[in-house]
Amino acid sequence: MTIATTSFFDFLINQFIQTSILEWFAVITGFICIYLAAKESIWNWPISLISVTCYGFLFFREAMYGDMTLQVYFLFTGVYGWYYWLSKKEEIQKPITTLKPKGWFLAILFITGLSVLLGWFMANYTNSTVPYADGFCTSISFVAQILLTRKVLQNWLLWVFANACYVPLFIYKHLNLSAILYFVLIIIAYNGYRDWRKKYREQEN
Repeated sequence: MTIATTSFFDFLINQFIQTSILEWFAVITGFICIYLAAKESIWNWPISLISVTCYGFLFFREAMYGDMTLQVYFLFTGVYGWYYWLSKKEEIQKPITTLKPKGWFLAILFITGLSVLLGWFMANYTNSTVPYADGFCTSISFVAQILLTRKVLQNWLLWVFANACYVPLFIYKHLNLSAILYFVLIIIAYNGYRDWRKKYREQEN
């Protein structure tokens, strides 16, 4: 047992040593921005701009073009989300809203269609080794980000699902530090959902 434990920790240390500075920076800033978003802190937006820029270069290097493009989208939505949350003097003046059944239907329909389209494009026109997995994760994140900028409660449920899908994808691509981060982000996203749900219920009462 001791030998097995030592080998496991040696493996983890080697993985951390082999992790690039770019991935370290992307992971640390990504962790901070998600934590701040869960706390409804407006500072999540400027920090997210740093994180998505780092991840954009990282995903380009790993030929994950769907997620690379997603980072460009995150740049624009980050600026928009920052402006939207600043449009009132107090952050709490922007109420949390909820997704209705029609909204869920449109979200699922959009995710399905975009996943197929992105997967087909990357499979036929790029050197991506994970075209459909990349396209699926990208599509979920795309919709989740829109809902986050509008302070829709269910954005956190989509982030939980998206992060759970990213963990095995990152492991497959040997982005082990990012896989660990996204595992932690599953917990953070779920806690974000619980916090926002509580605040939403308080608003309604």
